Amino acid sequence: MSLPKSELPTSGDGVPPPPSNNKTTMDDAISSSRSSSEATHDDNRLTIEPGDLEKVMSKHEDADVAVTIQETNDPNVVNWDGPDDPEKPLNWPASKKWINIALISSITFLTPFASSTFAPGVPLVMEEFGEKSLAVASLVVSIYVLGYVFGPLIIAPASEHYGRLPVYHVNTFLFLAFSIGCARSTSISMLIVFRFLAGVAGSSPITIGSGTIADTFKQEQRGKVMSIWSFPILFGPSLGPVVGSYLSAAAGWRWDFYLISICTAILLVLTVVCQRETYPPVLLERKAKRLRKETGNYKLRSALQTPKTPREMFLLSIVRPIKMLCFSPIIFGTSLYIAVTYGYLYLLFTTVTFVFEDQYGISSSNVGLVYLGTGLGQLVGLTGFGYFSDRLLKKWAKGGELKPELRLPLLWPGAALIPSGLFIYGWSAEYKVHWIVPIIGTFIFGAGMIITFMPIGTYLVDSYTIYAASAMAANTVLRSIGGALLPLAGRSLYKALGLGWGNSLLAFIALGMTPMIWVFCKYGEKIRKRFQLNL
Repeated sequence: MSLPKSELPTSGDGVPPPPSNNKTTMDDAISSSRSSSEATHDDNRLTIEPGDLEKVMSKHEDADVAVTIQETNDPNVVNWDGPDDPEKPLNWPASKKWINIALISSITFLTPFASSTFAPGVPLVMEEFGEKSLAVASLVVSIYVLGYVFGPLIIAPASEHYGRLPVYHVNTFLFLAFSIGCARSTSISMLIVFRFLAGVAGSSPITIGSGTIADTFKQEQRGKVMSIWSFPILFGPSLGPVVGSYLSAAAGWRWDFYLISICTAILLVLTVVCQRETYPPVLLERKAKRLRKETGNYKLRSALQTPKTPREMFLLSIVRPIKMLCFSPIIFGTSLYIAVTYGYLYLLFTTVTFVFEDQYGISSSNVGLVYLGTGLGQLVGLTGFGYFSDRLLKKWAKGGELKPELRLPLLWPGAALIPSGLFIYGWSAEYKVHWIVPIIGTFIFGAGMIITFMPIGTYLVDSYTIYAASAMAANTVLRSIGGALLPLAGRSLYKALGLGWGNSLLAFIALGMTPMIWVFCKYGEKIRKRFQLNL
């Protein structure tokens, strides 16, 4: 039996001290088994009953709180078979973990790839359907990203209720169906609707991929894994137009969607056959169900079982990402910063074709190649982040606690590169300097963007481990609003201010947001602990 709240002793920092030795350690999948970081929290454990887990985690959502369950006197509680239980995702063989990550990364590449593959083919669509509006030309591309706003609000809670695997499978199937719908569209409005629905379903791997990583990898390993998983989110949109420009010119714009459908069908088969569930509460519930059947003891229950009904849990999970976005300054601030830079990326994607065709006379079949500047910049930025992130985390920790805020200093190089790239791109294109110069500008911008994107994503996963999917869903919602809406202003912005001052305005806004990084780095931990949410 747990102590009454008034009798729970606390240490100086307000976190209860460790329990006595007759307590058994609960599922690390919530947050323990984390190496150095977790070792620090081992001295801050809380004794609770299984049904109180959600309440405790809600009060301590800002840290990797190691929780112990009072199960010594309750033989009906089903838990892992010790900290080294091979069924626990953190203890899976490396090959099993990486097969999962490879499949998730492949889907994560395909859905952002689909967001921009179609961009070079927009003039062909406008001609076929007799549409002349510039706003519609931008909307038919950016509406896909608007789907990213709504998808995470259902997908993240569904994954925390039903598990990751069924959510991946269902949304991959829906993405396939909606992509075929795009290919078979008979009007511009039909195409826009199916593009939006494809974006909703396609947000699945982007939303819960980080949750899968939190399920299976320790904190000091996540920087590298997050970089591998996150790279397709940004590189996919850069590579898409390269493929789309040639495919549209050779076979028509519909084949952009047929190609996506074929690749999705292949990945759907592979994931159904090879992918495995990683969410610990679901795995423990399966174990309890199996033991109930084998033993005939129907009192057995998972250590992570909650007293709430499935309906209550699902509704709570739906509200959670919105609550985190609205009431956590850390999540809102980091998401806002990413939203602006992500919006810049899609603004470039929807205008680069016209800029290089009009300013440099590049043909529609070759114009997709100019997107490689951004993609190569992202590749360089990713390589640098993947190499330095985990190493610097351990170095800056100096053998102490691996605080999530130690991820954030890497934001500074990205904050400098983004406006620099925009200045170079805008003014060189304005004065028609050799075409390689604006591409160098997009290269610098791409490197800066991924160097800001990666630390923030890893920071949120480290900070809100048990609710990593919801934290990233909140981030994805605001980020996608920027990605969907800013491109709508791109053509008008350049028409009013020109390429030079238009991109300079974007660069000045990016510079104006850099003080946020200083606030995150210096006061992030205090803010995070000050605004603890009852999730």
